[in-house]
Amino acid sequence: MEYNTTRNHLIMKEYGRNIQKMIEYVLSIQDPDHRQANAMALIELMGTLNPHLRNVEDFRHKLWDHLFLISDFRLDVESPYPIPTRETLKARPERLPYPKKYPRNRHFGKNLEMVIDKAIAEDNIEKKEGFTQCIGNYMKLAYSNWHKESVHDDAIKAELTGITNGQLEFHPGFNTAAHASAVIAATSPNFNTNAEFVRTSGGNNSGGSNKKRNFQQQNNFKGGKTKNNNNNKNQKYKNRNK
Repeated sequence: MEYNTTRNHLIMKEYGRNIQKMIEYVLSIQDPDHRQANAMALIELMGTLNPHLRNVEDFRHKLWDHLFLISDFRLDVESPYPIPTRETLKARPERLPYPKKYPRNRHFGKNLEMVIDKAIAEDNIEKKEGFTQCIGNYMKLAYSNWHKESVHDDAIKAELTGITNGQLEFHPGFNTAAHASAVIAATSPNFNTNAEFVRTSGGNNSGGSNKKRNFQQQNNFKGGKTKNNNNNKNQKYKNRNK
C-alpha cells in the first residue's frame, strides 16, 4: 500500500495526483512524437477536469503553463505559446510608485481641492456658481461628519473665501436643485403635448357620454314598453270581471 507520506510533493492540488503521475509518465517517453501526442491529450484532459477555466481569457495558454509547472519545467515538447521558465515564475513584480498628494486642506481631501481648482478655472458664470454651491454644501457635510454638529453658513462662507482667496463666494440658502432645473428648462426644447392630449381626451369623453345617453334611452324605451304591457294586461282583467 502506498501512503501520501511516501509520495512526492503534489504541485497543483486542483488537478490531483493522477494528472501529476501522467505528466511524470510523459517525461519518461523517449519518442518526441509520442511524447508530443501525449502532452496534447493531457491538455485536453486538464481542460475537462477544470471547466471553469474555459471562461478565462486564453485558458489554453494557462493550461500549457500549468503543464510545464507540474513537470517542474523539465518537459521537452512544442507549445503554441511561449514556454515559461522558473525565473519568470519567481520573478518579483516591479514596485509601484505610491501616489504622493499633499492637499492644502487635509480635512477636506484632495478631491475637493481639484473641484475648487476646476470651479476657479470655469468661465461660464452659471456653472461656476453651481460649482461653488456644491463645494459649500460638501464642506458643510464634511464638517458635520467630523464634528457631529451643525455649522453656520457664515463659517462655511468665510472658510471658502479664505481657501480660494476670494475667488469663490458661497451664498447661503441658494437652491442648487432649483437653479439646475431652471437652467435645464430654459435651455431644453419644449416637447409639451398637453393640448393635443386634452383635445383627444375631450373627444373620447364626448363619445363616452353619447354612449351613456344612448344606453339610458334604450333602458327608458324598454321600461316604457314594459309599463304599456302591464297596462294592457290590467285592462284585459277588468274586461273579464265585467
